[in-house]
Amino acid sequence: MPQIDAQNQPSRSIRLLLTIIALGLITVFVIAFRLQPDERGFGTHQQLGLPPCTFREFTGVNCPHCGMTTCFANVVRGRFAAAWNANPAGIPLVALFACGIPWCLAVGTSGRWLGTQEPFFYFIVISLGYLTLALLVWGLRILL
Repeated sequence: MPQIDAQNQPSRSIRLLLTIIALGLITVFVIAFRLQPDERGFGTHQQLGLPPCTFREFTGVNCPHCGMTTCFANVVRGRFAAAWNANPAGIPLVALFACGIPWCLAVGTSGRWLGTQEPFFYFIVISLGYLTLALLVWGLRILL
């Protein structure tokens, strides 16, 4: 677990890591903007030279994240209905990423935690919440 100093402020390495994470999240949005959403609602990631979803290839069923790249590509274009159809779990993920950029940059540059003194606890809670949501949406999509 990353170390927090005696004043409960992020260390220099944590600040650097958060800045790198923010740049990575920005990159995700830039890539999503450059991709053309696949009309099928999945498969947009193949424009990056990636293979089709292995889970889908073997089972014929979409995996929990099938359509996620397509969802992101639609959201950055303001096509929320198409994003929802691609993968409803992607919309809150886009929102989390969008909120994460300024938070990571603010903490990285200011050297002070913003909104919490326990960011890693909230990271775990949010991650588990998202995973639960993604699996729930996946299950519902299979059943319907």
